[in-house]
Amino acid sequence: MKTPHRIARRIAPAPLLSLALWALWLLLNRSLGAGHLLLGAVLALVIPVLAAGLRPRRVRIRRPGAVLRLMATVAVDASRSNCAVARRLLMPAHRSPPSGFVHVPLELRDPNGLAVLAAIVCMTPGTAWGELSLDRSVLLLHILELDDAAAVVRMVKERYERPLMEIFES
Repeated sequence: MKTPHRIARRIAPAPLLSLALWALWLLLNRSLGAGHLLLGAVLALVIPVLAAGLRPRRVRIRRPGAVLRLMATVAVDASRSNCAVARRLLMPAHRSPPSGFVHVPLELRDPNGLAVLAAIVCMTPGTAWGELSLDRSVLLLHILELDDAAAVVRMVKERYERPLMEIFES
């Protein structure tokens, strides 16, 4: 027998998302007319159901303390990278290492962890996520100033991948 909770989850699998979509619909249309209220409610319920297959599994954070440590690490690394990129832009005559690509072997397999790794890499100036292999075992990164590829691999694995595995996979 299906419980009311399971039935509600089928109708609205993501209630906060549905509420946000409905509010956005009403704000964009600038109307509280009956037609807009009804159509917005229908869309707010249907869109999350249709998009459910696109979402990775539910996030289960295993170690909240590791999240805080990772956030601090990313803040420090992003600040350092901002300074390095600013130095390169403001002092173009300064000889800096050439840019290049690095292949980083990955042990992290959780899709949420990989999504966070992508966000970290993309928000850090001087790095860009190039490609993830089909089996999710190798990440291709572009580095603006690449002087030691092995050091970049060690840094990504120690500073980002290991904490993400602790957060999402342990």
